[in-house]
Amino acid sequence: MREDGRARPTGRVAARNAFEQARQRYFALPPVARRTIFIVLLVASVALAAGLGWDMLYTFFATLTILAFTVLALHFPRGAATLLVVAVWSVICPFIMVVANSQAIGSFLLFPLWLLGLVVAGIAHLIRWVPPWLTTALALGAAAITGMLLRLVSDPAALYGAYGGAAVVLVWRFVLARQAKARQAPPEVPAQQRVRAGGAPPHPHAQGEPGRPPQITVEQALAQLEGMIGLEPVKEQVRSIAASIEAARLRREAGLTSDAPMRHFVFVGPPGTGKTSVARSLASIFYAFGLLETPYVVEAQRADLVGEFLGATAIKTNELIDRALGGVLFIDEAYALINSGDGQTDRFGHEAVQTLLKRAEDDRERLIIILAGYEKEMTAFLASNPGLSSRFSTRVRFPSYQPAELLEITEALQVKRGDRLDPAARPVLLGLFDDVHRRGLVDELGNARFARSVVEAAAQARDVRVISVGGAPRGEDLVTTTASDVSKAFGEITARFRGYQATPTLEDALADLDRMAGLEPVKRQVRAITAQLRVARMREEQGLPVQSQTRHFVFVGPPGTGKTSVARIIGRIFSALGLLARPDVVEASRPDLVGQHLGATAIKTNELVDRALGGVLFIDEAYGLVNAGYSGGDAFGAEAVQTLLKRAEDDRDRLVIILAGYEREMDALLATNPGLGSRFNSRVVFPSYSPQELAEIAEMTAADAGDRFDAAAARDLDDVFGYVCQERLIDGLGNGRFARSLYERAAMRRDVRLAAQGSATSAELTTITGDDVRSAVDELS
Repeated sequence: MREDGRARPTGRVAARNAFEQARQRYFALPPVARRTIFIVLLVASVALAAGLGWDMLYTFFATLTILAFTVLALHFPRGAATLLVVAVWSVICPFIMVVANSQAIGSFLLFPLWLLGLVVAGIAHLIRWVPPWLTTALALGAAAITGMLLRLVSDPAALYGAYGGAAVVLVWRFVLARQAKARQAPPEVPAQQRVRAGGAPPHPHAQGEPGRPPQITVEQALAQLEGMIGLEPVKEQVRSIAASIEAARLRREAGLTSDAPMRHFVFVGPPGTGKTSVARSLASIFYAFGLLETPYVVEAQRADLVGEFLGATAIKTNELIDRALGGVLFIDEAYALINSGDGQTDRFGHEAVQTLLKRAEDDRERLIIILAGYEKEMTAFLASNPGLSSRFSTRVRFPSYQPAELLEITEALQVKRGDRLDPAARPVLLGLFDDVHRRGLVDELGNARFARSVVEAAAQARDVRVISVGGAPRGEDLVTTTASDVSKAFGEITARFRGYQATPTLEDALADLDRMAGLEPVKRQVRAITAQLRVARMREEQGLPVQSQTRHFVFVGPPGTGKTSVARIIGRIFSALGLLARPDVVEASRPDLVGQHLGATAIKTNELVDRALGGVLFIDEAYGLVNAGYSGGDAFGAEAVQTLLKRAEDDRDRLVIILAGYEREMDALLATNPGLGSRFNSRVVFPSYSPQELAEIAEMTAADAGDRFDAAAARDLDDVFGYVCQERLIDGLGNGRFARSLYERAAMRRDVRLAAQGSATSAELTTITGDDVRSAVDELS
């Protein structure tokens, strides 16, 4: 729609659409690809000139000029159009003056006329709401006619006349721009009617006059928000904002002073939680109160603000803000404006932020800016510039959707498509959403976007099912999604997500525990813990009181006794019982928790715990957190322990923490802080392996690799393991690790022996002899 509200001719619309499509395809190309295309075109033009006998230097500069203008037109189309008008003016103005008077034009007249083109172009770009290139063309056209007529009198008269004619047109265009802006302003509606409109409100999209935004009452604007599923904390905060605006209006009407309503916001939360939709509702609310000229939202990201060279970013950001003036500018993933990933200052992003801050202050009465993104990244982004935190002080937090809300969103999307969900499929889909929520993967999968993906995939599965049956399907079958369609769609989507694994069964976890060599006391204790957790779950299902269950453990024992393996089994048991979102184990030690200066340790420990949330955090050699060798105490380790204790309590329903190490050192660690002993009160003692258990580990390791020990090798293993256990050397050698290392060295000695032999049977290739074992012992000793 033009400024005067009249529709453009069809040909102009088609040409504009074609140009915008070309721009989108251009910006979709990587910068390297764009430069490559330009270089290829430049080289091809020079090669063509050489083949046709043209002047190569002239062809080179002509092609370079055309390409430069093309780039300018794609990046700044209005500026390119204005430049073209100025270029035409610079070429034809001498001829116009000569036509009016046959005398040659002198520098007294020529240079001021050329300068007039630049001056008019600069002023035209300061006059908003009308196309600057058209303003420039009209002003220079008037200057040409006036100057040509007055040159019949004298050159000074022609010069003053040209400038005067251009000035008259610029004033006229400025008046037109003000009128166009006034036509875009919302109609004056009495405040009482805006807040409490009587009778049936008009349709939200009804327009009173062509070119005017729709008339919206506050009730209609708030109804848009209330119609959204979930987001109760967000709705409450937006209702508070609306109430503040109304209270300020009432104070002004009563002659009291009132602060200006908040104008800029920060939306934080995971993806797919309706931040863009709430931004549109907020725009409608401010528009209904008469605080915005339009209810429209301009959506943008980093690429829409940042240019390809310094200086271009400010121009690009200002052009984006000019498009959003009168409404809302919504910048998603705003934290990407400051990209510090390469370790250097992001000068382009900094230029965009500085321009944004200036316009946020200068145009605060005509514009609302909303910065959106993940909470952690947005907090760091706002802290990077004091101006950001001061101007964007209102934060709206968006929670993740609950399973029931995801189900409601799914059904709403199906109704919008003209589909329906079979009643039997509702509990199936709710259970699947509940499983995703329990695993803590709703945010990674995209919340409402995930629900939309499920709807589309389920519809595709339904279509395949109906068509594969053959015959003429009923109309009801073509729109009904069944439980099998939902399950198939859900499986296809989650299969592509690397964080989604099948829930381990309790039987499989316990079977893997039983297959471990030795560790009988550990196995009994783990089974007892499992039984306790299962009974607690049954009591909870029957509504009986349940005591607080063990969530954090201390594993004590020498190295190589299977502590890490048992920690993984613990994770699978808790996951199978629904007490953890996933069975993953994050392994760590002191360097993963302790920072290089005070304050950094808490941040580093919290980041580690965040990675482990939903699973198991296994800290090996945990006694290293408190280093008694430091004079004055280990302040860094103490900070890590305090942070760990707080998170162990705060996230006890989402995390299992296991501290592991030697028994004596772990006792000393637990004694350093009373909180450790109270929160880590379940101890699992891992004994050293016996000679028979070590031999079993070696044989199991060999069997997993497709090898075996012959009788002589088995006897040698018994002798070696018996000796190291009798001499109490096994703990220093690493228990099970020593058994695995001995097998690996023996297998290597066999391979060396067979390689020197030249040929070998399949039995020889898979058999480890006594000589191989003795050679391996000699190497290890």
